[in-house]
Amino acid sequence: MTVPEILSELRKVSRRTFYRWRELGQAPKAMKLPNGELRVWRSDFKAWLRDREEAA
Repeated sequence: MTVPEILSELRKVSRRTFYRWRELGQAPKAMKLPNGELRVWRSDFKAWLRDREEAA
């Protein structure tokens, strides 16, 4: 998934908030492509969401 796809699914989360989560180690695992863009496996994103739901 791309960052815009993730933000679209999260709704009302800004790009800056997502990158802050990354800085704090609270975002889903991401890989950086050679062109600098981030990608997240959908399965990692879903697992990350489940972990957030359980913690709430």
